[in-house]
Amino acid sequence: MPQPAQLTGLTHRLVPSPAGRIHLVEQGTGPLVLLVHGFPESWYSWRHQLPALAAAGHRAVAVDVRGYGRSSGPEEVTAYRMLDLVEDSVAVVRALGEETAVIVGHDWGAGIAAHSALLRPDVFRAVALLSVPYTPPGGPRPSEVFAGMGGDEELYVSYFQEPGRAEAEIEPDVRGWLAGFYAAFSGDTMPAPGAPDPHFVSRGGTLRDRFPAGRLPAWLGEHGLDFYAGEFERTGMRGALNRYRNMDRDWEDLADFHGRPLTQPSLFVGGALDASTTWLAEAIDAYPTTLPGLVSSHVLDGCGHWIQQERPEQVNDLLTAWLTTLRG
Repeated sequence: MPQPAQLTGLTHRLVPSPAGRIHLVEQGTGPLVLLVHGFPESWYSWRHQLPALAAAGHRAVAVDVRGYGRSSGPEEVTAYRMLDLVEDSVAVVRALGEETAVIVGHDWGAGIAAHSALLRPDVFRAVALLSVPYTPPGGPRPSEVFAGMGGDEELYVSYFQEPGRAEAEIEPDVRGWLAGFYAAFSGDTMPAPGAPDPHFVSRGGTLRDRFPAGRLPAWLGEHGLDFYAGEFERTGMRGALNRYRNMDRDWEDLADFHGRPLTQPSLFVGGALDASTTWLAEAIDAYPTTLPGLVSSHVLDGCGHWIQQERPEQVNDLLTAWLTTLRG
């Protein structure tokens, strides 16, 4: 079967990292741009950006984060703390024979990108964040914040904390669960205002209880769902979910960086319908302090959480225009 156009011309590689190995996909030549996905995704989330960045004169590289796809998935929950993921980012740059890179992240990948730039400014000379705004390390302990958000219900982040609990919901029907999860947070398929919020779980219930049924987001389609489902049916969900199980450890690990701004040239792109944008509006308002190197910030009307897949052309234009400013 012929591959979609955006999946041609790609080179797959395995490179060494502290995790064991990282699987990456690259296209193009020029300055290195490292693309880091979120939950529950893969390198494939950047399928629209790889050819666009390559055409604009960049070496575009999308990784599978540790625990995903063909990258190593260590057994220990603690192997998924942010410090380890930053080391993976640096290892990829070095394995590719480069000294520096621009890093771009979406969802959890935005956190990885931000902390990679924060901890290793010698390696990451600029950072772009999609969907999740930058918030400096610090503040109250994360688990206490999330536990207080649900009232009689439970925030999905808290629901993901206990090893095995979310896996028991997801793994009997990975494809069906992913379809609902993607739909729940896409601009064209998310529940209507006033409907039960899919970010929360009723006591004794599951996340899936609130997912839309029977309709895939326009950006996904059956082929895309087959790809994602195939990856997680093979690997299971444990590695992906373990990122959520390290948030308090990250808070402790990064104590020396509490309140620290990101000073490199930066870009933010969010979706107007994404809770990551609306719940963290104060973080966006704080950018003059927390992102003093911000080149531009954009919130896309009608767009949900899966921003580079929902609005690939807009995101590509914003990324390539921003990258052009870095060459000046």
